[in-house]
Amino acid sequence: MTIQSPKGTKDVLPNEVYKWQYLEDKFRKIAAAYGHREIRTPVFEYTELFQRGVGETTDVVQKEMYTFEDRAGRSITLKPEGTSPAVRAFVEGSLYNEAQPTKLFYFTPALRYENVQNGRLREHHQFGVEVFGSKEASIDAEVISIAMSVYKELGIEDVELNINSIGCSKCRKKYNEALKKYLSERYDELCDTCKTRFNKNPMRILDCKIDGKKDIVKNAPEILDYICDECREHFEKLQKYLKALNIDFKINPHIVRGLDYYTKTVFEIINNDMTICAGGRYDYLIKEIGGPDLPAMGFGMGIERTLLTLKENGIEIPSRPYIDLYIGSMGEDAKCEALRLASVLRKGGLRCECDHMNRKVKAEMKYANKINARFTVILGEDELKSGKAKFKNMDDGNQMELNLNDFDGIINLIK
Repeated sequence: MTIQSPKGTKDVLPNEVYKWQYLEDKFRKIAAAYGHREIRTPVFEYTELFQRGVGETTDVVQKEMYTFEDRAGRSITLKPEGTSPAVRAFVEGSLYNEAQPTKLFYFTPALRYENVQNGRLREHHQFGVEVFGSKEASIDAEVISIAMSVYKELGIEDVELNINSIGCSKCRKKYNEALKKYLSERYDELCDTCKTRFNKNPMRILDCKIDGKKDIVKNAPEILDYICDECREHFEKLQKYLKALNIDFKINPHIVRGLDYYTKTVFEIINNDMTICAGGRYDYLIKEIGGPDLPAMGFGMGIERTLLTLKENGIEIPSRPYIDLYIGSMGEDAKCEALRLASVLRKGGLRCECDHMNRKVKAEMKYANKINARFTVILGEDELKSGKAKFKNMDDGNQMELNLNDFDGIINLIK
């Protein structure tokens, strides 16, 4: 029986990898333009990090984490999201001692045991952006601008930015009281999971995949009616800065996000009724996991979901030929020369391939076509004697004869 990949995972084969590389290049350039530096964190962490950061009443912690004990009996979790590990690294690495704000970005797998959806796998991948150290709404606007810039750069125009404020711990307390009062009259209509959240964290009910679609949730009190003056001023400044950046937005009071660490600003970017990016402010998380009392803001953007969005919008990622020059050969001596030439040209920056299957010349040319080689050259007895060979441009068929030791000339022709 053939062993297959686990449910909810997907191989990225060579004929698809160029799409990922294209996105990663775009992400890196845009993040760098905003002053962000890359960070890389482990694929697993101590379970406590996610319990304290993400929240014990969230779907992620209650239902979706891959958690196990290692051989020393320590509880380990494969990371389900990228923010908490980035915060842990920020604290453990004492980056808070550097000039603030600290601006970071990352690419990370996220592993969650959840129902497999289109564009959402049990192992999916995220492009994430985090900013630590600034409480200003201008940072919120800048972080959102990064996400919007990504979609603009990719040519995805039909995107809708939804924003909301879920307040701070002070105004959240008043809102939770009002929400519990409202939900208590409809308690029997809640799912079993939401009943356990009723006392611990009633806001999680608003984000429930089951109850979130019911009228009892849609008609619940809105948190914007309960936020304090400070949170309201922050939200109004965010709107002002977004307008200054010419970023259109819609206020959506029903956005609460599915992770407990969020405060004040939360946002989602939507295309064709699908959330393709989400994030917000999390001012308590750094302190919660043992660091200094510093605010933070960030987002996560699914790479698989971005690829799906491009496909649904009819946007094709340009493929890149992965071989610049195919060097064919006839006979053992020519094969040695082909290997030598390829080795030198690779050091000069060309992507070269030789024959390793003892093909005939006709089969070699077919193979060169299959791998989309940009140029070809065939070495035989005549080429070895003269020290010259004809290099063929596979796009237009033009040929140019060059000295086989004129490495600069060959490189300049092909580059």
